[in-house]
Amino acid sequence: MGQYVVRRLLQMIPVFIGATLLIFLMVNVMGDPVAGLCGDRQCDPATAARLRKEFGLDKPVGQQYLTYLANVFTGDFGTAFNGRPVTELMSSAFPVTVRLTVVAVLFEIVIGITLGVVTGLRRGRPVDTTVLLITLVVISVPTFVTGLLLQLLLGVEWGWIKPSVSTDATFDELIVPGLVLASVSLAYVTRLTRTSIAENRRSDYVRTAIAKGLPRRRVVTRHLLRNSLIPVVTFIGTDIGALMGGAIVTERIFNIHGVGYQLYQGILRQNTQTVVGFVTVLVLVFLVANLLVDLLYAVLDPRIRYA
Repeated sequence: MGQYVVRRLLQMIPVFIGATLLIFLMVNVMGDPVAGLCGDRQCDPATAARLRKEFGLDKPVGQQYLTYLANVFTGDFGTAFNGRPVTELMSSAFPVTVRLTVVAVLFEIVIGITLGVVTGLRRGRPVDTTVLLITLVVISVPTFVTGLLLQLLLGVEWGWIKPSVSTDATFDELIVPGLVLASVSLAYVTRLTRTSIAENRRSDYVRTAIAKGLPRRRVVTRHLLRNSLIPVVTFIGTDIGALMGGAIVTERIFNIHGVGYQLYQGILRQNTQTVVGFVTVLVLVFLVANLLVDLLYAVLDPRIRYA
């Protein structure tokens, strides 16, 4: 296990460098950052030259990337064009998005897996058909439609929640935004769990456990569910990074000042330091989440061993 973890950590290095390099190049072709700094009026040549030198934009892109990468390993993600360090923006944005992601993942795990198990054990029955239709509708409806609809009904019409999340963004305020963020992924988790449960029900080890007279609850939880969760855990693990980076729409609807909000502002103002810095951390989240998912395989299925 230890050798496997070390090998995976070493493999993460070129992946991290390749991903951040691609992001850095893409962000640098979005447009002229200096033009964004000057607003609607065009900068005079002297001011533009001073700004380029101040932010290191006068150097070749390759040299800019190497300088950025060296600074990242020292914990310096640069300075945003508004003069605030990017790490300061991260310290205020990431905790909010992490709480939102935790709420969303809990909805996926609790509701998605529960519905998947129920429908997988009752495949072809009315409850299975009903859940499949509901999940299909949820997948078909865009997230911004779901978010605006729940905000209008629960926040404006019925007054059950605040239409806008406060700056504190406590867990109770993030329940509805978390449900909106998780809605599509929750539907996929339900369908994936259902399919996995239905397929594994016909496996030899399940029939053997039933023939030995084990209680139905134990057969489902200890034998059927553990092996059926491997593809589900894979999906949820990769979805964590997607939820954090893809929360732009949800955070805009509910006025949540998290990672999505900062990315939106950075792209809107062509603030390359902010965008690259935040996406770099999201790349790390993806890599760590995938490593944890791989290690969790051995917990779910004892037959899996790592050399």
